[in-house]
Amino acid sequence: MDPVRAIAHFDLDAFFVSVERLKDSALKDKPLIVGWRSDRGVVAACSYETRKSGVHSAMPMKQALRLCPQAIVVPPSREDYSRLSGVVTGIIREEAPLYEKASIDEFYLDLTGMDKFFGCYTWALRLREKIIRETGLPISFALSINKLVSKIATDTVKPNGHIEIPPGTESAFLAPMAVEKIPMVGPETALQLHKMGIFTILQLSGTPRDTLRTFFGKHGQLLWERSRGIDFSPVVANQEQKSLSSENTFEEDLRDYALIEEELIRLNRRNAYELRKIGKFTCCVAVKIRYADFETVTRQMTVPPVAGDRETSTYVRELLAKYVERGRPVRLLGVRYTHLSDQGKQLDLFSQDPVTGALDKALDQLRDRFGDDSVFSAK
Repeated sequence: MDPVRAIAHFDLDAFFVSVERLKDSALKDKPLIVGWRSDRGVVAACSYETRKSGVHSAMPMKQALRLCPQAIVVPPSREDYSRLSGVVTGIIREEAPLYEKASIDEFYLDLTGMDKFFGCYTWALRLREKIIRETGLPISFALSINKLVSKIATDTVKPNGHIEIPPGTESAFLAPMAVEKIPMVGPETALQLHKMGIFTILQLSGTPRDTLRTFFGKHGQLLWERSRGIDFSPVVANQEQKSLSSENTFEEDLRDYALIEEELIRLNRRNAYELRKIGKFTCCVAVKIRYADFETVTRQMTVPPVAGDRETSTYVRELLAKYVERGRPVRLLGVRYTHLSDQGKQLDLFSQDPVTGALDKALDQLRDRFGDDSVFSAK
């Protein structure tokens, strides 16, 4: 018989906020927002103290400060975030038999079989203590039989907590939670489930599989499995980033084509900047448009390997002009790069056009210092 899997999910609590407090102890226990004070600034991260006032990441800064006027705003320290994430990754790499870095601040560890020696939960506790001791950063974790349950469970013990969900208790653990706790359930899916009278995971798990398939197609099967805590996805070591995206949901729907184009270009600049930071090119550019009635359109085009602001913006404008329904109110916009490539590291990210390449390089240096949206090239 195959051994029961033991999968731990480690998540650095409010990572950007924790790093800023590590740098300046005077910020401890104070309402803190990481982001830029500007007309178009958004919340990159926020402390638990501000979340009590309704502040959340990706919220417009103006709205966040209306909800929590006493909040302290500090600009992002990207180099510090990357450096400390690397330190935590190094500790996990030295200790864990198999791990997957899911993002800058979260990790999955496959500890299957380690219970024969000293217990997976005890091992995970010791690893957590080591990370806290060597970095000063708070971190939470959950241990269960799969990635899905562990990720959901970690959220229940934040900040700076830990929990084990024993094998066989997954359904009972998930049952009382809202359906929104399942990672694949976004606002639109939740709304559809609510219209069906389904509000909790227990109610979802009691819904016939065929009914869910009828309403949600192939995703209905996944919803049925997730509601029962079923997830066989493996922990994948050394997983390369396969895509990169930025999107924004608006407080008020956009109708003006010029404003829609301006926002997409801003999101694209952010994407291109992040693309160059990881030393990649994109070979596919996509635009996402969600209208006020929640209809979502995603269109993409294959392109030569590219990483520059102007080149990628040209493709974004082309997709927008071809597929947007002018005058129809838009609630969300997004830009996504896929088929990322390093071109064998033979082509310099800034060498495709000497003039625009030099400009991108200079602008990136300013963005590193002052933030993503601090400066940009003219059209």
